[in-house]
Amino acid sequence: MTASAAVTAGYTLAAGPVRADVIKTDTSGLTAGDAMIKVSDGEMPGYFARPAGVSNPPVVLVAMEIFGLHEYIKDVTRRLAKLGAFAVAPDYYFRKGDLTKIADMPQLLPIVNSKPDAELLSDLDSTVAWAKSQGGDTSRLGIIGFCRGGRTVWEYAAHSSSLKAGAAFYGPLVDPPNPVWPKSPTQLAGDMKAPVIGLYGEADTGIPVATVEAFKTALAANKKTAEFKIYPAAPHGFHADYRPSYRKDAAEDAWAQMQAWFRKYGVLS
Repeated sequence: MTASAAVTAGYTLAAGPVRADVIKTDTSGLTAGDAMIKVSDGEMPGYFARPAGVSNPPVVLVAMEIFGLHEYIKDVTRRLAKLGAFAVAPDYYFRKGDLTKIADMPQLLPIVNSKPDAELLSDLDSTVAWAKSQGGDTSRLGIIGFCRGGRTVWEYAAHSSSLKAGAAFYGPLVDPPNPVWPKSPTQLAGDMKAPVIGLYGEADTGIPVATVEAFKTALAANKKTAEFKIYPAAPHGFHADYRPSYRKDAAEDAWAQMQAWFRKYGVLS
C-alpha cells in the first residue's frame, strides 16, 4: 500500500510502509463509530464497536501503540466486538494532537514519552465510566494492548481493582528513566490485581526473553496469576498486520490465546 493510500485508509505514517493485505473487519452486526469521552480536563476522542442490539455486553479497553488511534487499532476494536465485546479504544494522546498525522519517529517519541502514567490511568478509568454509561457491563472488564499499549495493560492491571483480565502483546516491562512513569511493570509485580497473559516474540530486539522470564519469576514470587507465551522467531509487532513485522501464525495463535484467557476469567462468554 502506498503512503498516500495508507493515509487515506486511516493508517499511521510513523510506523513505516503499510502492507497491501491488511486485515479488514466490517461492521456487519455491529454498532461502531467515534466517541467523545469525558475526562478530568475535557473530552477525549475514542473509537468504539459493539454487537448491535445486545444489552450489557462486556467491556474491553483497547490500548494502542504509540502511533495514535489509526485503522489497525480500530479494526482490532471491531474484531473484539465480533466476539461479543463492547470494545473502546481511547485516544489518550489527544492533548498533544493527532499522532496519526506525524510521520517522523524522532518527533513522535518525545510526545508519547511525556504522557504521565497518572493521567493515562485516569483516562482509562474515564473510558470505563463512559462505557458503563453507554450500557456496557463493566463487571466483566478486560483490557488488551499492543507495544506501549501492552505496557499499559500491565500498568492498568496494577491500578484497577475492577479489571477481570488483561492481554499484553509485547508490552515493554522495564522502562527507561522517566519522571512521569514512577514504576515499570516489573516494579509493579507485587501490585497486580487481575490475571494477565503476556504474548511476546523471541526475536523482539527491544524486549529480551530474559526480561520476560525475570518478570514471570517476580509475578510468581508474589503469587500473582499470569501466563506467558513466547513465539519462536517472532519480532516485536508480530500482531500488527499492517506492518512488515506481522507474523500470521504467531498473530493468530496469540489472538486465540487472548480469547481463551478472557473466557477463563469471565470477560467473554
